[in-house]
Amino acid sequence: MSSTAFSGDETAPFFGFLGAAAALVFSCMGAAYGTAKSGVGVASMGVMRPELVMKSIVPVVMAGVLGIYGLIIAVIISTGINPKAKSYYLFDGYAHLSSGLACGLAGLSAGMAIGIVGDAGVRANAQQPKLFVGMILILIFAEALALYGLIVGIILSSRAGQSRAD
Repeated sequence: MSSTAFSGDETAPFFGFLGAAAALVFSCMGAAYGTAKSGVGVASMGVMRPELVMKSIVPVVMAGVLGIYGLIIAVIISTGINPKAKSYYLFDGYAHLSSGLACGLAGLSAGMAIGIVGDAGVRANAQQPKLFVGMILILIFAEALALYGLIVGIILSSRAGQSRAD
């Protein structure tokens, strides 16, 4: 490539795109696990108490939101990678990689927590309805883990482009 077509480090976009992919893939893995594990609990509980199925769908919805967090970060990162318009250095690529990993891995861990709590929670709620509020609170705290990753991912992504004054 000629120097007029590309400015910055030629390998830097690889790390940026890897961050975008990591955010989406890991968040969706967490969402898929949380949905599947909670869905098994809902199906098992629905055999005995079918009237509680709609009330017990909350963990499935909360797990699905995790994929959206990864999508948001992936879009933010991918729109920030345009080395022909603005110099893109290794610092920027690493900032985007860390942004994607922070959001993606936080989403994966939150999805695992939501899946386990959702599965056990909906089954327990079928036997003792007083447990519903406690289950929801635990699910909110598990979802907050992914939200922390989203916030840190946005902050880290905003650091890209601050490595040098162009």
